[in-house]
Amino acid sequence: MNKFGLKHFLTKILLITLTIAFLFSCNAVKRVPEKKYLLDSNQIFVDSTKSKDPKLYSQLYQKPNIKLLGIPIRLHIYNLARTNQDSLYQDWLTRTPNREKKLTKFLSKKQVDRLGVGLHRINEWLKSTGEPPSIINESKVKRSVKRLQSYYWNNGWFNNEIDYKITKEEDKKASVDYFVKPHHPYFIDSLNTKIASKVADSIYQLHINKSAIISGQQYKTLDLESERERLTSLYRNSGLFHFEKQFIKFDADTIGTNHKVNLNLLIKNRPVTIGDSTTRTPFKVHKISKVNVFTDYSYQNRNQKPKDSTSYKGYHIYGFDKIKYTRKAITNSVLITPGEIFRDKDRTLTHNQINNLRTFKYPNIRYENDPKDPTGKNLVANILLTPRKKYSTNIDFDISTSNIQAFGIGFGGSLLIRNVFGGAEILEISARGSIGSSSDAVDGGEKFFNISEVGTDVKLTFPKLIFPIKTNKIIPKYMSPVTNLIFGMNVQQNIGLDKQNATGVFNYRWKPNNIVTNQLDIVNVQYVRNLNTSNYFNIYNASYNKLNNIANQVLEPNSAFFSQPNDGVSTSLSIPGGANGFIAQSLSPNPNSDLIASQIQEIRNINERKVRLTEDNLIFASSYTYTKNNRENLYDESYSRFRAKVELAGNVLSTISNIASLKENSNDRFEIFGVEFSQYAKTELDYIKHWDLGRKNIIAFRAFGGIAIPYGNANSIPFARSFFGGGPNDNRAWLVYDLGPGSSGGRDEFNEANMKIALNAEYRYNILGSLHGALFIDAGNIWNALDSVEEEDAVFSRLDDIQEIAVGTGFGFRYDFNFFVLRLDVGFKTFNPASDEDKRWFKGYNFSEAVYNFGINYPF
Repeated sequence: MNKFGLKHFLTKILLITLTIAFLFSCNAVKRVPEKKYLLDSNQIFVDSTKSKDPKLYSQLYQKPNIKLLGIPIRLHIYNLARTNQDSLYQDWLTRTPNREKKLTKFLSKKQVDRLGVGLHRINEWLKSTGEPPSIINESKVKRSVKRLQSYYWNNGWFNNEIDYKITKEEDKKASVDYFVKPHHPYFIDSLNTKIASKVADSIYQLHINKSAIISGQQYKTLDLESERERLTSLYRNSGLFHFEKQFIKFDADTIGTNHKVNLNLLIKNRPVTIGDSTTRTPFKVHKISKVNVFTDYSYQNRNQKPKDSTSYKGYHIYGFDKIKYTRKAITNSVLITPGEIFRDKDRTLTHNQINNLRTFKYPNIRYENDPKDPTGKNLVANILLTPRKKYSTNIDFDISTSNIQAFGIGFGGSLLIRNVFGGAEILEISARGSIGSSSDAVDGGEKFFNISEVGTDVKLTFPKLIFPIKTNKIIPKYMSPVTNLIFGMNVQQNIGLDKQNATGVFNYRWKPNNIVTNQLDIVNVQYVRNLNTSNYFNIYNASYNKLNNIANQVLEPNSAFFSQPNDGVSTSLSIPGGANGFIAQSLSPNPNSDLIASQIQEIRNINERKVRLTEDNLIFASSYTYTKNNRENLYDESYSRFRAKVELAGNVLSTISNIASLKENSNDRFEIFGVEFSQYAKTELDYIKHWDLGRKNIIAFRAFGGIAIPYGNANSIPFARSFFGGGPNDNRAWLVYDLGPGSSGGRDEFNEANMKIALNAEYRYNILGSLHGALFIDAGNIWNALDSVEEEDAVFSRLDDIQEIAVGTGFGFRYDFNFFVLRLDVGFKTFNPASDEDKRWFKGYNFSEAVYNFGINYPF
């Protein structure tokens, strides 16, 4: 280690030592009053054995201050705040004669006052960011005992005994120990029913096998609550419009039963109050006699009579102005059916279906007794719809920098048109453009903004499946079926190979329930045209440098393949002519005699990659995607998500080419519009799981696997459909496109392959307020498999190659702005398969070799 390095190392050691010394020297009991004690720890002992069950500790009303690495950092920050900052400032200001006068003369009276305000705000920030001391309150300890007793009682330990002990230390700290004796639990023995309504009783008997209460199981209050929820849902979806959960009661008999529970389920008739008297009426099964849909309801026209009306399949549709929607579009979104019994789920499904249209505001659905029915069994459903504005626009603007451009300006906008054809269709037109400055731009001239990109997309959404035959029996309307038509175009200038990209998609999407989504892409067409292939070796410098090194070993300095400056001496292959010419000669039947076999193979690898990345692509694919996500909302941190996708490309074009007897080109492949179309099979599996540990502590896990196998008309996968590794949302110890393939070491600027495995695990915890931290481990890699790549280090050819999975570990910080999360992750190469075998583990553990990733929101 040199003198500078040793000095730098000692400085870091000194900084860490001083920080640790400061934290440990802070007085944690600084704000603890006399004769009071800081709660240092809680311990729960069950039958004399210390418990670690988080469910038990969550019952306690009082918890110790949050600690990070054993240090209550937030408590120390709180203790930095002054209890009477305003009076202290005034006392300091007036303590010395003429201090306030001199300060006012130097700053001004206003600035002196603002200084006091600033100190007050800093003090308040310390209080809000920090955490006040958790001072033991014995009344809260006693409430915790009662809560523990309730917890055990609700889980079948009716005779539990719980006590506590507060152990006080001399340093004004104390701990609380809770001692639990559960005793023998109680088990369900029998369940008897007393249901007054014959209708309700018959419905119960038909579904008794689905009861949440099972004989022989340990008693749990949650099971009784689950049964109440089940019965309420059952009755309200079986026509009992007036049924409510509070009508269900349970009583239990445990006297002389030898720790057995005999339950009684009680459901009385519905109470009806008329005047001052209350009577009980048996429940009835209600039917929907009529469904009225008001397509343009508003608060202003609530008392007016509709001016327009129509009917369709038993539905009555009204408009206070002329009805602007087709009858089928409206009724397809209504799951409440005339002539059927009342079902609560039909109302929920109707809400969801209408919201999915994105044409109306949240619908108002009201039921009322049918005035024409004297029996009171029929209901009229009134669905009040308030249209959104037909047109809505959005404009965005941003400034960015990247490895492609030193400075860039992006701008875009979108126009959304609702109810385009009267069937609640939605047309979205968006455009996006950017201009930037890059020193690598080709033909940029002297202009500052010398690169540009522009694109546009058109998306038309139909609230139904557009198909030649009816699909209602296969995909009923409650699944919210949608058809999308999407067209897009993107053009680049002076960026890379100057790609022109055109896409077209025709797909279906439907949701059988709230957690499952299906998407079927019938047609997904992408055409990629490279306009500036001569710029290849200017972009992929690594390939050029390898090729140039070989050329310098076998060619004379005055070779025609080298660029020719004024002095006539050069050792650099000219671009593109010299580089392409040297490749052509080296791979010809008569290569340079000085080339050895390994060099020819390296040139062949370079050329294979060049041909693949510069060729135009025509992808004609179909795919199916299944997604299961049980996350209830954005704040739900205990959920799982699974996605599976299968994609096939080129089969239709291959069949057409064979039927039409098209001639194959020199590569023995078919061409459509002068382009060899891609043909492959691709599958992806993606699984995410989150565990909420409480107190903002979360464990997140992700597993991903994917492979795309070329066949038929192709021997490789187009760049747009390949996999890459590294970056802020993948293996964070490597830069994006920098990992793999295999153990090759990421020698190219954009490393990609047709097979990928990725595993990620992350522990997230709260540091201070909106600032959160994370510890993570990422593993994975990409490989070439069953394609045209022959480089051994990049190919997955046997099971042993799984040992080339790269491992990165690190830590990160996240700041939650509520509407988005700003993220910084620092990754270290823990296992690098590209290094020599004796240098693969733990050789990248210093900050100079770390990879710093900035991102928006969480990676998974």
